[in-house]
Amino acid sequence: MKHDLAGLTAQYFFSTAPLPCPYLPGRTERRLVTELSGRQAVAVHDTLSRAGFRRSHGIAYVPVCRNCAACVAVRIVAGEFKPSRGQRRTLARNEDLIAIERPARATDEQYRLFRRYQRARHGNGEMARMDFADYQMLIEETPVDTLVVEFRDRDGRLVAGCLADRLADGFSAVYSFFDPSLTKRSLGTYMIMWLVEWTALLDLPYVYLGFWVDNCAKMDYKRVFRPMEAYTSEGWKRLEPLAARDRDREDAG
Repeated sequence: MKHDLAGLTAQYFFSTAPLPCPYLPGRTERRLVTELSGRQAVAVHDTLSRAGFRRSHGIAYVPVCRNCAACVAVRIVAGEFKPSRGQRRTLARNEDLIAIERPARATDEQYRLFRRYQRARHGNGEMARMDFADYQMLIEETPVDTLVVEFRDRDGRLVAGCLADRLADGFSAVYSFFDPSLTKRSLGTYMIMWLVEWTALLDLPYVYLGFWVDNCAKMDYKRVFRPMEAYTSEGWKRLEPLAARDRDREDAG
């Protein structure tokens, strides 16, 4: 897929060696990578986000796999988002929560919740083995405008957290985690809707969700946030409305 990198002629890009694909078993992944640094880091990050790139720590990357284009960058059109019946129920279940915007600084309280989430949801993954120093790097190693949104209940207990980057045209949801015992709250869905609402209130157009992979269960949650655009060889294009079976599944949430 072609990515519009006009204006970044001074930026150095390199391709990684093939590694096991984190989304589709039996496949390998290659990435086009560039460093985000210096005074132009924010502007470069904005440009790359609009070209379908994703940030991790101090780099931006996009998959460039041979014979595979399953990973598609997606973004929600914030001002047009209308929650489904199931999403409205999720909003109602979490109306007691208080969102607090904080600088990108790791805390012990955040890390304890992050560790519980990883062990419950991704026990076999690399992130489940992260110690506090690793978590601190995830949160604080950023050359751009990044914040952590904490979600607390009425007793002040931290129940969820979302790491997000501010962009010129919206926000990028970098990573989120939550109390795995509070399944009825659907906190992952709630945090995305909160970010969409916040973006719309600021009169910004988009919430970037990273990559969506068809037929990948752990990416399936992204498909229910509509309207959504996907980055294609012709730029950003509106995705087709959900099929009836997908709408029914979401409304059952």
